[in-house]
Amino acid sequence: MIEIRNLTKRYGSTVAVDALSFDVRPGSVTGFLGANGSGKSTTMRLVTGLDAPDAGQARIGGRAYRELRRPLREVGALLEARTFHPGRSAYHHLAALAAGNSIPRRRVDDVLATVGLSGVARRRAGTFSLGMTQRLGIATALLGDPAVLLFDEPVNGLDPAGVRWIRELMRSLAAEGRTVLLSSHLISEMELTADHLVVIGRGRLLADTSVAELTAQGRTLEEAFFQLTGGSVEYRGTDTDTGPPSRAERTGRTEWTA
Repeated sequence: MIEIRNLTKRYGSTVAVDALSFDVRPGSVTGFLGANGSGKSTTMRLVTGLDAPDAGQARIGGRAYRELRRPLREVGALLEARTFHPGRSAYHHLAALAAGNSIPRRRVDDVLATVGLSGVARRRAGTFSLGMTQRLGIATALLGDPAVLLFDEPVNGLDPAGVRWIRELMRSLAAEGRTVLLSSHLISEMELTADHLVVIGRGRLLADTSVAELTAQGRTLEEAFFQLTGGSVEYRGTDTDTGPPSRAERTGRTEWTA
């Protein structure tokens, strides 16, 4: 189980995650919803030890990520798909990770088959399309056969068949008793995939409930989501210090965030 207690992270004067607490339990898909900039990706980075919290804690099976002896064999994560050397093949990228984490080499072939990349396994990963890159990121998350999995926007770049495949994969992983935390902007897809939902806005918890409860009284999940988050969206320029550069900061454009 993932346990998050009073988790807080600041970037300069901006509070990205604000005393956030919730659990992600095994055996179901927990959907993680929030507007752009609501703190979803930051929360996932805190869980996986990529950032350090200013307060609170995130634990996986009762331990912080840095305390795990074999991280890739206990936690798999897709947070940023392009975390590979572009000149290395998909096969050799996974093989290097397997060798460094005492994972049997046969798992490389297994996960490449699972994500549908066996036919292009020897191609340089830098030539992959966005959808293929996402599949390689998912293969990396699955490599150690972990019990806990985190996916941040895994359907980016996938066609409708790929989106359906992701849905079926997430549900099959949960059916095996794994803990699955899934972040996505596709609310309609989340309604088909998730069993439980955690909704945040401005880094704060807005809802921690089942999909059935949130869509009670004839509401669609989209309607319920906008009712919850309507007051947590604001317009920000690019002069706010929010930590790592956002897409708006990189392009010089402003955008809606929450």
